[in-house]
Amino acid sequence: MGKNNKGGNNNKGGNASAASGDSSKILDNATAAMKRTVDVMAKDFGTVRTGKASPAMVEGIMVECYGSQTKLKDVAAITAPEPLLLVIQPWDQSIVNNVCKAIQASNIGITPTSDGRVIRLPVPELSTERRAELTKVIKQRAEAAKVEIRNIRRDSNEAIKKAQKNDITEDEAKQMTDKIQKLTDKTIEDIQKAADAKIKEVEQI
Repeated sequence: MGKNNKGGNNNKGGNASAASGDSSKILDNATAAMKRTVDVMAKDFGTVRTGKASPAMVEGIMVECYGSQTKLKDVAAITAPEPLLLVIQPWDQSIVNNVCKAIQASNIGITPTSDGRVIRLPVPELSTERRAELTKVIKQRAEAAKVEIRNIRRDSNEAIKKAQKNDITEDEAKQMTDKIQKLTDKTIEDIQKAADAKIKEVEQI
């Protein structure tokens, strides 16, 4: 009978360890998911035209290359030697025309010029109206990211409640919920800072 009690205590210790692992996994998953959300938003911000030329404006354009679609940044060097000029130099001159066609087919609204080796993109200055439109786009994208973060918080809290029924104590559940909330607040704050910085770029003349 003593053996049974001893075995029971060991099992309880094992469950506690598993519970700790499960709760930690919830926080890790939430952290990773929120980071992905912020990273995707930052990538989207990079494609938004500001008052100056930026390689990020064209890096993601897909180019027909060797029978497949490839990102421009993977087949060419992209630089901004002047505030309103992008220079693109494909590593293989045979795809220069394909690059020009891809740029024209994209939605950046800039017409490329080429000498057969190097492609130049003169970036026009943004009008006041266009700056206002882009500011609105940035705010909407940031708000969408915040909604995603709150959804991750909701899913994490539901996972905590589920774990509380089987594995973790009420105190542990509260601690986890508090950590998720702090992570949510910090991430939303980071999103707002990134949006404010991007809007400042757009508004610069």
